[in-house]
Amino acid sequence: MYLAHAGIASRRAAEALIAGGRVTVNGRAVVTPGEKVLPGDEVRLDGLLVRPESRRRHLALHKPPGYICSSRDPQHRPLALDLLPRDIRERLYSVGRLDYLSSGLIFFTNDGDFAARLGHPRAGLEKEYIVEASGAIPGAVPEAFAAGLSVEGVWYRALAVEKLGRKTLRVVLVEGKNREIRRVFSHFHLHPARLHRIRIGPVLLGNLEPGESRPLEEKELRELEKLTDKTNETKKSIRRTGNW
Repeated sequence: MYLAHAGIASRRAAEALIAGGRVTVNGRAVVTPGEKVLPGDEVRLDGLLVRPESRRRHLALHKPPGYICSSRDPQHRPLALDLLPRDIRERLYSVGRLDYLSSGLIFFTNDGDFAARLGHPRAGLEKEYIVEASGAIPGAVPEAFAAGLSVEGVWYRALAVEKLGRKTLRVVLVEGKNREIRRVFSHFHLHPARLHRIRIGPVLLGNLEPGESRPLEEKELRELEKLTDKTNETKKSIRRTGNW
């Protein structure tokens, strides 16, 4: 929790840092997530002092293809993080997945709670994409994706699929498994020449140009919080009734 509030990483990523022995509290290595940090404690990551950030940032970015969303890359490919305004001093990280070749809407934040709520597999946030294939898309593809299909032992199912043209689909996902659209297309011997995200929950990409970013509006943050609150209440209700 302390690392997330300090804008170092999401809770899940922070747990990996702790498990790797990279975090110390008062000079002692911490290997168990959930250890309490008291006022005055000295927390370090890889030897560098970590302090909580007082200002919370929530940004929407139009990621162009050819950028990765990690904070660093051993292959030295361009980072989406470097497209954000240079006057931002807080350490930000991405929420959600967009691979190297994909483009469109992604969030960056230093708010660990926000990242954890939105990034949880059961958050239930809709993500909408426009997908253009390199060749004509058979009618069986959207039908199968909407109905659900197994690819190499993994079940994939879109919330909605609409054919916009010979080579173009509109796809809405909820769970958003890793490289889901690409794996489904590959199953049908298709290649997505363009995979472009235009919406996350209530937030639209709109007229943001490639490489441009903007702060999320208060209304958008409230709606995102409301949606994730509904998901949490549903999970609690399921646990109470035993229908998990």
